[in-house]
Amino acid sequence: MAARISAAARERLLEIWDYTEKTWSEEQADTYVRELVAAINAIAGERHRWRSVMDDALPNVFFFRHQHHYIFFRELPKGTVGIVSILHENMDIPSHLRQDSERDIDA
Repeated sequence: MAARISAAARERLLEIWDYTEKTWSEEQADTYVRELVAAINAIAGERHRWRSVMDDALPNVFFFRHQHHYIFFRELPKGTVGIVSILHENMDIPSHLRQDSERDIDA
């Protein structure tokens, strides 16, 4: 089942694509973003990979890692996951995650 991706997470995907294209190539950007989206869509069925975010301000938020990015999500009804944010390992993850989590997950 496809994940629901919040506006904040979609913006992060575009930022990842832009950075990858500028740093390596358009082909590499397409490949990496496709891999991220495939990992996102597979995570609902891979509960053993879910890790809880240990922050009282972010209840019921989980994450998993894909290469150099952390994907943060919530479990939605009917086993769907809602992607809250996608952040690079070198970013200020706590502040970006709190900012992104304040935005709603699109229906």
